[in-house]
Amino acid sequence: MSAFDTANDLPWRGIGLRILSGLLFAGMIVMVKALSEEVPLGEIVFFRSAFALIPLVVFLRMRGEFPSGLRSGRPWGHVLRSGFGCAAMFTSFASIARLPVAEAMLISYLSPVLTAVAGVILLGERATVFRVGGIALGLAGVAVLVGPEIGAGPMDETRLAGLAFGVLTAILTSLALAMTRSLARTGESPGAIAFYFAVTSALAGLATLPGGWILPSAQAVTFLVLAGIFGGFAHIAMTLAFKYAEASRMAPFEYVTLIWAVLTDLVIFGLPLAPAFFLALPLVLFGAGFAAMERRRPLGPVPA
Repeated sequence: MSAFDTANDLPWRGIGLRILSGLLFAGMIVMVKALSEEVPLGEIVFFRSAFALIPLVVFLRMRGEFPSGLRSGRPWGHVLRSGFGCAAMFTSFASIARLPVAEAMLISYLSPVLTAVAGVILLGERATVFRVGGIALGLAGVAVLVGPEIGAGPMDETRLAGLAFGVLTAILTSLALAMTRSLARTGESPGAIAFYFAVTSALAGLATLPGGWILPSAQAVTFLVLAGIFGGFAHIAMTLAFKYAEASRMAPFEYVTLIWAVLTDLVIFGLPLAPAFFLALPLVLFGAGFAAMERRRPLGPVPA
């Protein structure tokens, strides 16, 4: 019996862990945005990934999965998944540096919708009305968010770059998620997937050292370490959540993360939200929800 066989035993514990995961990820994002004007992008990626390994390795040791659980029959699959995930981390942090946190996070909700596209193209899954409808609503939301920037005369290049990085993050994340599903189908350990992703991202961040790292201040070092610790524990909380509750049952609670993002912008960074955000919000969330509805149907299950 696997840990995931208990999915229906304690659903509220799973939901609580999913909300905690979102709160920890929001804490990580606060650290990243606070560092973005002082510390180079690659240096942030390195510290976030390297220090995330600490709670991750401890967690795997407690489960008896380190180092034995790191064995893999698909090393190149891990290379591909880690590459997509690493690239997504770079573009995500670049987007967060240029946009309010809430907007960057809203765009990231395109990734579940785009994962459906990747599943059809890469894994041979079915194209259904739920997936097509979710894609249409999600893209409409992004169009609403970007539209005012295009039609309002001189464009804010920094903001447009942030939006572009955000969309690219959603695309790369969807490819990483599709590869994660592919690896999971063949029995690859979730711990191994997370471990190799963190190691790959840390090495990629370290490779930017010749591009000009800085000697961070004591406060910046604290934020860099916290970014990694928050990110590592967030991943653990998310992993444990799936032990107690099904993904479809937790899906609505994923959007609670947006509450933390909005509060972060308003309270911590003092950033006003553009009116277009409130128009795009229901479109993107309805798109993600519409795509998720398919998994709740009793007929025609989607391969996972």
